[in-house]
Amino acid sequence: MRGRQHKAPEEASVDLTPMLDVVFILLIFFIVTSTFIQERALGLEPPPPPAPSTDNEQQDAILVFVGQDNLIQVNGRYTDIGGVRANMERLRAENPESSLIIQAHPRARTGIIVKIRDEAYNAQMERVNIVQSQE
Repeated sequence: MRGRQHKAPEEASVDLTPMLDVVFILLIFFIVTSTFIQERALGLEPPPPPAPSTDNEQQDAILVFVGQDNLIQVNGRYTDIGGVRANMERLRAENPESSLIIQAHPRARTGIIVKIRDEAYNAQMERVNIVQSQE
């Protein structure tokens, strides 16, 4: 042990400045190159306020009810998703000025409600309203 000298170990240090520079450059790059997507929401129009009518004739609305168990009723008659459009067109032929009200239970499947709305637009219904029923 004669020729050996004991030296205190040097502390290792890491310079973080270049790493922070790289992180900020990457952050700026990702912010500049990112594209922002605007999500489109469903077009839900609230029902129009009742207009004061001078006539005794009342415009009938077509009521499509979707229950908790996803059963569909068009003006009280049970139907499946394939028969909704035919029923809407038949009722609209009887009263061309009628509007459509889709009344859905809070636990009804959203996909069925959207399909009914799409069928209404395909049947050229102009006024389509979606309301939530009481539980």
